[in-house]
Amino acid sequence: MDKPRQPVCDVPSSSKTSQPRQSESSKRYERYKRVIDIAIVQNEFELDQVKLACPSERPGFITRIINELEENGWIIRETESDHSAYRWNSAREFSVNRWLDQKLFGTQIKESPAQERPREKLLAQGAEKLATSELIAILIRSGRPGESAVMGGQKVSKAFDGRLEDLPSAGRAELKELSCSVEKTAYCQIMAGIELGRRVAALSDERITTKIGSSGDAISFCQRHFARLISDGKQEEFHIVTLDTKNQVIDTHCVTVGTLDASLVHPREVFRAAIKDAASSIILVHNHPSGDPTPSGEDIAVTRRLTDSGKLIGIDILDHIVLGRSHSVSIQEMG
Repeated sequence: MDKPRQPVCDVPSSSKTSQPRQSESSKRYERYKRVIDIAIVQNEFELDQVKLACPSERPGFITRIINELEENGWIIRETESDHSAYRWNSAREFSVNRWLDQKLFGTQIKESPAQERPREKLLAQGAEKLATSELIAILIRSGRPGESAVMGGQKVSKAFDGRLEDLPSAGRAELKELSCSVEKTAYCQIMAGIELGRRVAALSDERITTKIGSSGDAISFCQRHFARLISDGKQEEFHIVTLDTKNQVIDTHCVTVGTLDASLVHPREVFRAAIKDAASSIILVHNHPSGDPTPSGEDIAVTRRLTDSGKLIGIDILDHIVLGRSHSVSIQEMG
């Protein structure tokens, strides 16, 4: 036998992975590693020697590992030997942990060059430099056996290519079908990330233009602030926007959820919030889940009723915006 071979080992993956990875895959990982650690200490070894050194493992299991290493070109069988003798391929540097990670856990983020890992890339270059698949991979966070978070991000991104606006309404089962990496935790992280981004964007946009000087300003503000209703609204919602004496936005309030009806949108509920905000005027807002913002007869009747009520208490109805999928309509502009 030659002198002991020094194994090329990274920090054991079991120490680099989180505690929940002590699953069946992790147990298999440790079994494989025990066998390979015995074989790798010598440049040449015999199959029977490895079996004797691993009495707790089935001989067939050990034979399969050695055969796979041979098929992959990591070890070479000594054909002149009477026994099943092998030697390690000196032309290739073998890493126990890297080989096992690839075999049992798939292509993991930690095996990629640092500059290609989404988290490291974000820290070095900023989130705006990341592709959609990389952003989703960060939200997925960790992969599953046979699929990394990066692979999961690529699958989800590809499925929603050209229709990313539909991702917020995707169900957990739908994303799980696309990628096994999207478990319950990953799904929650994706949805929470989307909603947080929406809220930040809405607040940022409101600071750009908060003064309503025309129906165009009212439409622009409502499309930004009520973007969720436009993209995700499954039923009608009626809101108001309160404004001060300079037509600056004070706040927004949800009045009713359900089919818009004059009997449901009571002036008392509408103007209660306006009075509380000391509003000088308000904008009425509601969505059409069908996507077509053409005002109905009921929409116009509600507008007239609330306009008359507002005159009695000194709060003007500045406009009534109907939100649609591709565009929105001002009832004020329609006359």
